[in-house]
Amino acid sequence: MKTGYLYIILFLFFGNCTTRIKEIKNIDNLYDYDVEAKITQLGIELQSPKVPPGINIELATKVGNLVYLSGNGPIDVNGSKTTGKVGVGLTTEQGYQAARLTAINHLSVLKEKIGDLNKVVRIVKVFGMVNCNESFTDHPKVINGYSDLFIQVFGERGRHARSAVGMTSLPWNLACEIEAIVEVRD
Repeated sequence: MKTGYLYIILFLFFGNCTTRIKEIKNIDNLYDYDVEAKITQLGIELQSPKVPPGINIELATKVGNLVYLSGNGPIDVNGSKTTGKVGVGLTTEQGYQAARLTAINHLSVLKEKIGDLNKVVRIVKVFGMVNCNESFTDHPKVINGYSDLFIQVFGERGRHARSAVGMTSLPWNLACEIEAIVEVRD
C-alpha cells in the first residue's frame, strides 16, 4: 500500500515538473509576431543611443528582470531637439509627436541594453513630464504619444501604469522628458 502512495506522489511531482517545463518553454513565444519587424513596418529606424555630453549617467540600468530607462527626450538622429512649452509655443499635437520621438529613443536604448526587443515581457511603468506653463492641463494627451507607440509595438504587453505631469522647465527646454520601467526575460 505504501508503494502505491509513493507512485502517486512521484507521478504528481514529475507531472507538475513536466507542466512547469512546458510553461517555461512557452515563454520563448511572448509574441505571435516579431517585435523588431513590427518596428520596421512602422517606418521606425532605431539608432545607436548616446549619453549627452557632460551627463554622467547610464541610459538604462538592468536589475534582475527589470530595466530602468533614464529620462529621455525628443532628440532626433541628427541631434535636433523639440523644444518649447506645450500649450504656449507648441501645440498638444506637437507635444504628442515629441513624446512619440522619445518612445523611439527609448526603444533604441532598450534594444542596445537587452539585444532583442522580443525579450520584453511588458512595459511596467512610465513617468512622463511635459514642459508647460501652469494653465496647461492636457499632459495625458501629450504623453499618449509615448504610450500609443509602445502599445503599437508591444501590443497588450505595451500597456502600462503611467503618470503624466507638467513641469515649468526641463533640460535644454525639451518639450517632454519620459522615463520607464520595463520587465524583460533573459
